[in-house]
Amino acid sequence: MTGIKRGNSLNRIRLGLVINPLAGIGGAVGLKGSDGDDIVQQALALGAEKKAASRVAITLEHLLPFADAIDWITWGGEMGEQALLDAGFLPRVLGRPGQPLSQAEDTQAAAAALKNAGVDLILFAGGDGTARDILRAVGTSVPVLGIPAGVKIHSGVYAVHARGAAEIVIKMLRGELVSVANMEVRDIDEDAFRHGRVQARHFGELRVPAEGRYLQHVKCGGREVEELVLQEIAAHVIDQLQPDVLYIVGPGTTTRAIFEQVNLPKTLLGVDLLLNGKVVQADANEQQILHWLDAHPGHIIVTLIGGQGHVFGRGNHQISPAVIHRVGRDNISIVATKSKLKELEGRPLLVDTWDEKLNESLSGFMPVLTGYEDAVLYPVEG
Repeated sequence: MTGIKRGNSLNRIRLGLVINPLAGIGGAVGLKGSDGDDIVQQALALGAEKKAASRVAITLEHLLPFADAIDWITWGGEMGEQALLDAGFLPRVLGRPGQPLSQAEDTQAAAAALKNAGVDLILFAGGDGTARDILRAVGTSVPVLGIPAGVKIHSGVYAVHARGAAEIVIKMLRGELVSVANMEVRDIDEDAFRHGRVQARHFGELRVPAEGRYLQHVKCGGREVEELVLQEIAAHVIDQLQPDVLYIVGPGTTTRAIFEQVNLPKTLLGVDLLLNGKVVQADANEQQILHWLDAHPGHIIVTLIGGQGHVFGRGNHQISPAVIHRVGRDNISIVATKSKLKELEGRPLLVDTWDEKLNESLSGFMPVLTGYEDAVLYPVEG
């Protein structure tokens, strides 16, 4: 269960772990990679040892003091289970590889299962080939973070080292603002590389938590210039609007800035419906929202109540459990300035609908849009 561990003020987190046990196996024997069964067999014949788990052990060692706040979910055997047991954790195991030497399909199956299990973050160990497998399985639907264990690390989805991965998780546990961004997955042609040619290729992007500056547009006093930040948040939301999608926009000055950017009226205390660049319903009630959802897919945009942190259940009851169920967790955008988040002093965002199961399903870490192409991962408690 995701929530807040009140005893030591740590956020509780659901972590997934996927290890490619064969990552980097060709490096020490001079094969410059480990992609492909032939290369793996050649590396093993040359006496290569599996070393990915030893990299993961470093990460787990630094996370062990926080064991009471982490729920681990993983894949069987060398793909995660054994490393967690060796480190002193008791994970939930969702499945196992289909054969003794795991394949790309096993990594993809494991990542997809972890996503469906509702993890807040997937840690994975491997190289660029592993990153491509994770990309195929989950895309940008769930945050991921790589523990570098491969020969080729050209992708921008890996921590700088194994301990760095733990440090990012610890920041999340402690309630610090951790930025999240889409980062490139790149890989090179190993065969060309072995013949002295570097041919890198972009395969897509994964959503990755990353350390960085938490405040932008600062005065010398270290505060955000709120007007500029609201304009950036609004500009990003507007650039992401999709045709024929009903945007259910909650009350607040942050959400009003989105409408002001395109010269549309917004009720400060009401829920307004935006469709194809027009306000189709101002100050909508629950039944009106559900009526529009009969004809269009929906997306909810809400902000939080300053000082309290409530996202649902305070001042926006029109966005009811029925509405949220229809729209789905993946189609909820939370927008807020980083200054407003910092005022919570690490306390979680809150959801307090009349549906306890819904509250629980909304718990966990969610991205909060805090600027143009700038977001942070922040805990939500039901």
